[in-house]
Amino acid sequence: MRLRNVKGSREVIAVNEYVVRDEQTMKGRWHELFGNDNPIYIEVGMGKGRFIMDMARLHPDINYVGIEKFSSVLIRAIEKQEIEKLPNLYFIRMEAEYLENVFDKGEVSYIYLNFSDPWPKDRHAKRRLTSVQFLERYKNILSAGGGVTFKTDNRPLFDFTVEQADEAGWRKESVTYDLHHSEYAEGNVMTEYEERFSSMGNPICRIVYFPE
Repeated sequence: MRLRNVKGSREVIAVNEYVVRDEQTMKGRWHELFGNDNPIYIEVGMGKGRFIMDMARLHPDINYVGIEKFSSVLIRAIEKQEIEKLPNLYFIRMEAEYLENVFDKGEVSYIYLNFSDPWPKDRHAKRRLTSVQFLERYKNILSAGGGVTFKTDNRPLFDFTVEQADEAGWRKESVTYDLHHSEYAEGNVMTEYEERFSSMGNPICRIVYFPE
């Protein structure tokens, strides 16, 4: 989907109090920013921020960091956060491949991936956020017991994700191909895309998995 440029978004992001700049200097120091020792959960590719803001509101005892590479999308999350001012939520504008430069080993307790770019061409498989290459990055920043939840309506991407989990040796706690009509539906927090696609009748796939 083509993203429309939002005039002035980069300028707003550059000075906003809820966006962490020079994020690589925060490696190993994220608890200083939040002012507590609560666990840190991140969402990689958070879009307009609905999911992570709902989570931060529901779980004030958890610190959240939303990561988004597109300024034109991140600006929408910033607008919402400026109204709500959730103390346990900050944002970063960055590419996901640099996670290990920003978070120290064991610094992240959990990772959410929601409706990630499918990168449908085979030659781009390594760019998919659920590829073996990215799973290795996640493993290097997750604390003991930490894992990943991935949701999508894209069945080929989901099949790829399950295969990559097996290849990487990750333990699959649950795999469902129709989340909203499964035992896992209760308590599910939806994203913007999830609400849209499920209203169209698209089944939502979800996997919860952990590195061994």
